[in-house]
Amino acid sequence: MSLDDTNLSLHARIRADIEGAILSGTLKPGDRIPFEHELMTQYGCARMTVNKALSGLVEAGLLERRRRAGTFVSRPQIHMAALAIPDIQAEVTGRGQIYRLELLSRDVLPAASVDPERMRPPRGAKVLALTCRHLADGVPFAVEERLISLKAVPEAATADFTEVAPGSWLLAHVPWTEAEHRITAAPAARLAGALGVEESTACLILDRRTWRGDQPITHVRQVFPGAGFDLVARFTGAGGAAA
Repeated sequence: MSLDDTNLSLHARIRADIEGAILSGTLKPGDRIPFEHELMTQYGCARMTVNKALSGLVEAGLLERRRRAGTFVSRPQIHMAALAIPDIQAEVTGRGQIYRLELLSRDVLPAASVDPERMRPPRGAKVLALTCRHLADGVPFAVEERLISLKAVPEAATADFTEVAPGSWLLAHVPWTEAEHRITAAPAARLAGALGVEESTACLILDRRTWRGDQPITHVRQVFPGAGFDLVARFTGAGGAAA
């Protein structure tokens, strides 16, 4: 085996070790990984080998480098085309209102009872089903129905979702590699009581799914009374004609 082959194998091993720690949740979003000189000592290699491994993880979006601070596990940024999906608590407080969370229900379900259109957990797995209400100045702002795979996130079984919103908790504790979003509109219907509106009230519905590799992490459906929420995106054109 040549020296180049040895270095290639070692940089791939360093990358695999760090990537595995991130995807397993051992390293969480915002965690600092060891400095390059520490990794050099740990693996007995040159700085170039460590740098190559870390650069690949930065390009993959799993790590971010901060000048004079080190290299950290990335905090996922959620985007849909040019549209950023805001955190509900941040949206409410950003409006100068008082945010409050209510946990309306919490159940553990067998995988077989979960709607496959929402999540396809592994056979035999358990799923945490949560219903939460987000309030702004004491008025219902949104109702959230969330599924969390306890196979992917076993810590969620003991998390206190009366104190922290499930979405905020997941973002802080669980890295993901892929997300899907869907925006629709429909009447409030069965959620009218929880939202404090008439059944016929038009609502905005945000559906979001996240995965870690091929393993589902969560599906959430957030329902907002149409009059109380809007989505705004501003972007620049490429010099074409206005439509």
